[in-house]
Amino acid sequence: MSAMAEKIMKRVRAKGRGWVFTPKHFIDFGTRGSVDMALSRLAQAGEIRRIGRGLYDYPRLHDKLGALTPDAEMIAQAVSAQSGDRLAPSAAAAANRLGLSTQVPARSSYATTGRTRVSKAAGRSVTLKHSRAPVLGNASDAANGVVQLLAGLGRDKVDADAISQLAARLDGKDVQALLKGRTQMPGWMGDVVLKIGAAHHG
Repeated sequence: MSAMAEKIMKRVRAKGRGWVFTPKHFIDFGTRGSVDMALSRLAQAGEIRRIGRGLYDYPRLHDKLGALTPDAEMIAQAVSAQSGDRLAPSAAAAANRLGLSTQVPARSSYATTGRTRVSKAAGRSVTLKHSRAPVLGNASDAANGVVQLLAGLGRDKVDADAISQLAARLDGKDVQALLKGRTQMPGWMGDVVLKIGAAHHG
């Protein structure tokens, strides 16, 4: 195994099985060409698996089933890293995660700062939809999920009940991230965030 491949595998093992990655994740190791070559050799050797164009994973293994399909969220994160876009849960996923809806979103769909597209990897389809709402940097999925959820609900559908429910579900760090991100949001959404903050501290 080349020195480059050794370095790549060290990082891959540190991330653990199930990680989905792109050549961009190793660009600090050397030229893009040398990274591509090392990844291609590692895939041929069966150390990692190529699951799509410029996408690889370090598959989780099952005793009877062998290599498992990668997690949709891992694929979405890798695709976003590939294009340098930010990723957030879709409004439907956020509503489910934050307890405002019991419906589990059927398809793996995410909001992105990039263009709308469907990525296929290892037989799984992941939809990335361009978000009209901002995706905050340095904010958790929960905080960004709230932004997408508010955008999905729209100005007139956010009632006191939803505000108190969101305030109860978020931790202090998420509320801080939302308050800090108000400058990027439409005015009405920033006002809702202020109310969530007040209810959280109330």
